[in-house]
Amino acid sequence: MTSPVSKKSFSLPADVAERLEREPNASAYVVDAVRARMRAEDLDAELARRGMTVSAEGRARARAQRAQVEQEWSPGRRQALRERSRRAAREMLDGTDPQAPAA
Repeated sequence: MTSPVSKKSFSLPADVAERLEREPNASAYVVDAVRARMRAEDLDAELARRGMTVSAEGRARARAQRAQVEQEWSPGRRQALRERSRRAAREMLDGTDPQAPAA
């Protein structure tokens, strides 16, 4: 069974409209983009809840560091770190962090 959907109409800049016209399923492309933005907002909210503020300057520093790593590290090394980081984040958010102090 599929979930309910809502049909919307948007006015788009020409470059965005042209990009969507190249997609075989523009709706899915937009849904993926919006959900990625929602995940980023959720992460910002969770970090704020834990007392960490994300600033534009911090994002810029992180992007610069990431670009440097992408130039210096092999794809395999980056993927291994990405997987380890995601696993640690899931464990932290799920409360199963094996390095967390006992309550």
